Amino acid sequence: MPTFTAADGTRLAYHLRGEGETLAVLPGGPMRASAYLGDLGGLTAHRRLALLDLRGTGDSATPADAATYRCDRMVEDVEAWRAHLGLRRMDLLAHSAGAALAMLYAARYPRRTRRLVLVTPNPSALGLRTTPQDRLAAAALRQDEPWFAGAFPAFRAWLAGDGGFDDAFLPFFHGRWDDTARAHAEAEVAQTNDEAGARYFADGAFTPDATRAALATLSAPVLVHAGEVDGGPRPDLARRAAQVFPGAEFAVQPGAGHYPWLDDPQWFLGRTLAFLDKPADPVQP
Repeated sequence: MPTFTAADGTRLAYHLRGEGETLAVLPGGPMRASAYLGDLGGLTAHRRLALLDLRGTGDSATPADAATYRCDRMVEDVEAWRAHLGLRRMDLLAHSAGAALAMLYAARYPRRTRRLVLVTPNPSALGLRTTPQDRLAAAALRQDEPWFAGAFPAFRAWLAGDGGFDDAFLPFFHGRWDDTARAHAEAEVAQTNDEAGARYFADGAFTPDATRAALATLSAPVLVHAGEVDGGPRPDLARRAAQVFPGAEFAVQPGAGHYPWLDDPQWFLGRTLAFLDKPADPVQP
């Protein structure tokens, strides 16, 4: 297991899977160990995935200062990782909450960003937020599922602040509620640092106007990949995030939830490779 040292001395770990050109990957959660990403629908057959365990998660060490769990404070971790990997410019894929970190990185280090793939991204860095109404509207699309009647009341109560998180509504986060999805969901508790996750979006993490302005001039190609039945973000919100970037590609995977590489690996793989295989513009001096 390779490691490197962040600027504050925290030892950070990452995992290498597959062969080929390096694709750096940031996990979501927030603050979930990268193990849940697996092989990203078979991407390891085409790229060498470098999957970062953010500080305090997975095999990475716990920082001395818990305030460094805030999303913007970890941008320099990503830059130190790029330098450690020996990449002049980085192809970067980020999932969910990890996309907020990836956006901040691309805004601060545009010349180090070669390609950017944002999978079911949390767009908080852009001042965009998923609402309870968004999640309920997406959930309503699943009303013909056999588990819907038992799951929806608990989901609605949770969104209204009248109940805690209930495993009964985990199916709403997946396009297919099968054995693969169940195993994936069951692993989450052991993989997530809840204390760190609570600090990830802390006040001061984002300056949306400045981030939007920086990303509006980003020359790196961008793909925003949404799931058709995902509630956070719904496709319309993901499309609004894509519009911040000049000429970004936007894709909606049919029938997919928040983890599209699980719902239809071939569709996810085909669309992602179609983007990654396009030539990137050479870096400007």
